[in-house]
Amino acid sequence: MTAQMYLPTFYVKQKLAMTTNRYELYAANPDGSFGQLYGLAEQKRLAFKEQVTFFADASKQRAVFAFKARKRIDLNAGYDITDETGQQLGFFRKDFGKSLLRSTFHVEGPGYQGTGQERSQGVALIRRFTDIPFLPIHFDFVGSDGQPLFSVERQASMRDKYTVNVPDQRVDFRVAAAVAVGLDALMQR
Repeated sequence: MTAQMYLPTFYVKQKLAMTTNRYELYAANPDGSFGQLYGLAEQKRLAFKEQVTFFADASKQRAVFAFKARKRIDLNAGYDITDETGQQLGFFRKDFGKSLLRSTFHVEGPGYQGTGQERSQGVALIRRFTDIPFLPIHFDFVGSDGQPLFSVERQASMRDKYTVNVPDQRVDFRVAAAVAVGLDALMQR
């Protein structure tokens, strides 16, 4: 079964502002260049209850999906991903215990559940003891059957830029995008 909004490859580009993180979502063109804008979001820094809303364009007139924390402050925080009408699309959460040495997240959506982990144990350890801002951080999410669901790869650049590859057609673009932005926002804490 193919998800309602399936996109095999897309980019997440972060822009920094004084009090917010801004994320832009772009389809990937066949030549690897940035394609159509699929949404943008702004995340307030230091919010007590995390919520990120994605809009169709810069006018912010139409919300198209969102993710929101289930609790105010929780080390194993869970986040519901909803569409523009508030219907549940998926869920993700950080596994605090497993994340002490290597960041680990769990994801669920219609017909699948899986776990994502930093690809490199070495980079994970370096990140915990140094503040090197340009480290390429990569996450691989696999289903309970061991098959790849999606991957999020941070490119080494001044501003955070991620390539998201989604080989599993059950994974809705909005779920993968919410998790990719969530990884960036949550890794900064």
